[in-house]
Amino acid sequence: MACLKCHLSLPVAAGVMLVGLPYSISLAAQWLYGWPNKPGYKKYIEALKPRRIYCLSRAVLETVKYLQYGRLYFQWKSWYKDAENHKHYEKGITFGRRGNKLDLYHPPNTGGSKDVPTPLVVFIYGGAWGSGERSIYCLLARQMAEELNATVICPDYCTYPKGNVLGMVQDIADCLVWAQESGPKFNFDKDNIVLIGHSAGLSGVYNIMDHYEHEQMRGVEYVSTMHKAMNGVENFPYYSPTEILREFSQDKLSRVPTFALLHGTSDIIVPVASSTKLSELLTSLSIKVSLYLLPRVDHTEIVTDLMVPDRRFYHAIYSCIKQEYRKLLGIF
Repeated sequence: MACLKCHLSLPVAAGVMLVGLPYSISLAAQWLYGWPNKPGYKKYIEALKPRRIYCLSRAVLETVKYLQYGRLYFQWKSWYKDAENHKHYEKGITFGRRGNKLDLYHPPNTGGSKDVPTPLVVFIYGGAWGSGERSIYCLLARQMAEELNATVICPDYCTYPKGNVLGMVQDIADCLVWAQESGPKFNFDKDNIVLIGHSAGLSGVYNIMDHYEHEQMRGVEYVSTMHKAMNGVENFPYYSPTEILREFSQDKLSRVPTFALLHGTSDIIVPVASSTKLSELLTSLSIKVSLYLLPRVDHTEIVTDLMVPDRRFYHAIYSCIKQEYRKLLGIF
């Protein structure tokens, strides 16, 4: 009897692992973040399709790798709370129509003193249009100020469900208006501004419909915040940089700034093709663009590895950023 019981428990255990666990994971994800956009009971039928269960479970399990950033999490938490570090930055400056906050980081050895105005870097973080906050990027902004010898600001912006993509764009525009007005006060050059963004922060997803199809392939299109923040699939062209550029007149194209695109070849969240296609489009429109494909770098590492110098890709990524930064500002 003992042997029979043991033999029966193995198939049961295998069934739980191969069927029960994936269904539990994917159903929990859909319950928390959104069911398929189908009427009535059909949303549950769609949610229970084996392919969706497999793909969504795989996508959820891939997030386990974020546990490797536990040490980094405590590093930035501690640094941001430490009052001693306030000498490096101005915390919680209010800007814009919605009263958002930004942090301003001084370049090294100035502490905000009235020397020659420095260039300004605006770093716009990502978070799938539904998460993120400026404090997470304090170490990145501090290192960027030092590496580029620039003033760096990191603004918060409204995210879904508090706002949609239009509101997010308005918030960043308000931040740039603040920068134009505040240069003399904080001793940065309002005429030398470089925007750097990651993921939903103006970087990576350049054709929204293409990315939606990629989300469908991964089974995450309904739990993703993207289509919700865009107010539906019908608005994807309106918010896609590639589509906007195709509609520009020659006069508007002549005022489009220079681009530098960095993309990790191991990125499974946003495929490399997103950047290569934008690079090709910009080139066809005679807009200056540089494209860097970074081997073995994934979607998260391209930003987390800018936070502390001992990260694996810190120097490789900053090398690309500094090269383009000097070109943009005419520094040789």
